[in-house]
Amino acid sequence: MTSLDSVLDKDGVRLTVDDAVATVTLTNPAKRNAQSPALWRALAEAGRALPGSVRVVVLCGEGKSFSAGLDRQAFAPEGFDGEPSFLDMARGPEAELDATIAEYQEAFTWWRRNDIVSIAAVQGHAIGAGFQLALACDLRIAAEDVQFAMRETSLGLVPDLTGTHPLVNLVGYARALEICATGRFVHAEEAERTGLANLVVPVDQLDVAGRDLAAALLAAPRDAVVETKALLSGALSRTYEEQRTAERAAQGRRLRDLAGLAD
Repeated sequence: MTSLDSVLDKDGVRLTVDDAVATVTLTNPAKRNAQSPALWRALAEAGRALPGSVRVVVLCGEGKSFSAGLDRQAFAPEGFDGEPSFLDMARGPEAELDATIAEYQEAFTWWRRNDIVSIAAVQGHAIGAGFQLALACDLRIAAEDVQFAMRETSLGLVPDLTGTHPLVNLVGYARALEICATGRFVHAEEAERTGLANLVVPVDQLDVAGRDLAAALLAAPRDAVVETKALLSGALSRTYEEQRTAERAAQGRRLRDLAGLAD
């Protein structure tokens, strides 16, 4: 794959690849990278289009905001061009609504695949769907001006784009409930202190910090990172004894591989 090969550029999403690092960029800064069903389909397509050589994916947004959340046009009677409005979808059969939401969620699920490590580089507003997109990634670097907020509950909705699971895992049930139910802003200091952000940097250093972290993640052998990610991502759903067993199995695979005895 040639350096900075443009793999996809559509509907507010651009995917470029530079050897083992892919960058997914939200490209509608005039609307603060507001999200729509077309953007979600493009994000899902970006995940499917990743070359097998990619080990790290950096997610970022052009302009002053990472993503200000769902484009409110979704709730207008006319909806988006060529798309049903959310109000029209709500009037349809329940099974169809469920299937549509499941399709939207696909834009948020692939970031935690075991074969990649994903980094969200977040500046300015990351609200609602924008917050959930940042939460979809494995790691988050936040600029000092970041403002995370989960505003769905304030609008009479619930967060439904896969953000609730990582939010609770990161900050705990009580704080997650308070953040969602109040819709308040979480700023950089709190984000770093509570684990929402792995690192906070000045706004003008966000791109460099993302590149530096990507380079650090590439330093270890790929298979060891893949196995370690699988161990850690499954740890909360396993008992202590189950985790011990998983560690032994993973280490056995690594040792056999290093000895040239891989299956």
